[in-house]
Amino acid sequence: MVLAFIAQAAARVPLFVFEPTVDSYGRLWLDSTPDTLAVLVIGLTGVVVLVLLGVFAERMPLPRNIIYAGILAAVIAIIWGIPKIVDTAKFYDYFVNSLIVSVGAVAISVSIGCLSDYALARYSGMSGVVMLLVALAFRALPRMAFLLPFYWMGRISGLHDTYILVIIALVAVNQPFTIWLLRSFFMDIPREIEEAAMIDGASRLGAFLKVITPIMWPGIFSTALFTLLLAYHEFLLVRILTQSKWTLPLAMVQFIGGAQIPGQIPMQAAAAVSSTIPIVLVILFFQKQLVKGLSAGAVKG
Repeated sequence: MVLAFIAQAAARVPLFVFEPTVDSYGRLWLDSTPDTLAVLVIGLTGVVVLVLLGVFAERMPLPRNIIYAGILAAVIAIIWGIPKIVDTAKFYDYFVNSLIVSVGAVAISVSIGCLSDYALARYSGMSGVVMLLVALAFRALPRMAFLLPFYWMGRISGLHDTYILVIIALVAVNQPFTIWLLRSFFMDIPREIEEAAMIDGASRLGAFLKVITPIMWPGIFSTALFTLLLAYHEFLLVRILTQSKWTLPLAMVQFIGGAQIPGQIPMQAAAAVSSTIPIVLVILFFQKQLVKGLSAGAVKG
């Protein structure tokens, strides 16, 4: 079956009618196929159920926060339990590394960005403008300008080839983008909202957490998704700062690029589709928040 598929993929005349197969996905994700298909069927059914719950969360009788928290807990349990049930291949380890690095970078970057952009949006002095211009200048620098400093820091601190160093580097590189994007959302929120909350007895931090943050959720989600894309697809920093904690962009190099070997064509296609599916699922879950964030401030009056 695999040889026939390779011959079809390498054929000069394209085939419009062919027999589909998932053998390449099995070889990409698993070292050995389970003896029974029950495990795979149950796993795929669980993934489909989670996707449907995320897409139709607003139509469920339960609050969305509870549904999203349950989906997140189920995803973590599935990712942790899969290697204990089946023999996963190296590509699965790359996928887990991508999740850890991307989620960690997004959480830290958005947290810092919300606090700093709130201050920059409410402060109109010259120092705020200087900080924004400095952030823009750092964003304009090429990746090569950050490699040696971070590599040196990782070596002397013992953090080389760790998740922590990669997350710190991604946060530092992508933070200017987060700052500029979030600041525009904070600028659209009137000062009177938080001032009214502080008159009622709330502190500055309390007004920010209980009043401003709920209004900012669409902007925060949009910024988080764009930051996730930047961290998820990062190649150069991860390649230099790690030796064993490779992510999916580095794993793709094993199947794409260089000499085109006919036997690698099915694996190339499977790796490309597999690395795209997580981002597609995230966009499906948060598409409404993304649209709200992108359209925020587009209509005035």
